Amino acid sequence: MEELSFEDAFAQLEEAVAALQDGHISLDQALQHYQKGVSLAQYCNELLQKAELTVQQLGIDRDGTLSLQPLDL
Repeated sequence: MEELSFEDAFAQLEEAVAALQDGHISLDQALQHYQKGVSLAQYCNELLQKAELTVQQLGIDRDGTLSLQPLDL
């Protein structure tokens, strides 16, 4: 898949879902939208996982040392 921003990939995913929900497309078109949607959903999930690994917070351990911890949102 080409390098897309999360926002662009998510917008394309929404378009694929809307086309499938519309129901006025051929079976072949529906399959194409479905396959593209699955691929885009996986891509968006990967980007979110990478972002989660990047976002961390600075914390203090019990012994008083600083450490990086996952940010709980």
